[in-house]
Amino acid sequence: MHILLIEDDLDLGRALVHALQLDGLSVEWLRRAADAPLRLDDPACSAVLLDLGLPDGSGLQLLQRWRLAQSTTPVIVITARGGLDDRLGGLDAGADDYLVKPFEIAELLARLRAVLRRSAAQAGETWHFGALCLLPRKGVAQLDGQPLKLTPREFQLLLALAQGGGDVVARNTLAQRLEPLGEALDIAALQVHMSNLRRKIGAERIGTLAGVGYWLESL
Repeated sequence: MHILLIEDDLDLGRALVHALQLDGLSVEWLRRAADAPLRLDDPACSAVLLDLGLPDGSGLQLLQRWRLAQSTTPVIVITARGGLDDRLGGLDAGADDYLVKPFEIAELLARLRAVLRRSAAQAGETWHFGALCLLPRKGVAQLDGQPLKLTPREFQLLLALAQGGGDVVARNTLAQRLEPLGEALDIAALQVHMSNLRRKIGAERIGTLAGVGYWLESL
């Protein structure tokens, strides 16, 4: 999964990038509001960590703009503004969580995992889709209690499907999530990985909307 971090503090930014990568996540780190996307529509992005006090603008205004554009990507606010009005304002503007600095990085990671679970309609750290179980942090998938021998790319593809919560996930979204920091994977290559994944978990567990995308069945 891929995280967009918008934080101007160098020491905190470096620490967060390191911690997120150790937790198995890829990260893009921006330090200015001007560098943030106008619309939060990057298909690779699973969640955003957003500082409100940026040197050239307001993180709250970024959040409000994204929500007005109907973006549903989870956003966790990380800020020194801890007053009740600040917290309420951030949550009412569309933040999925609000964490006041200074904080323990372990707590931030736990809150991020919780937000990602909710976005995938999952209740716990083990994600369930019928007989199929995923442990995102460990990179492990099981079918009927037995471990599946998936390549790292096949696991990332399965996790990207799982994030859809049973809804259709567009092909370009899947292609970008397999290469979150570079050019999206070629669709032909995506189809090869999809074919291999189907063979390993059962073709009936992955639905197809021709020319559009795929979804994960709970069987």
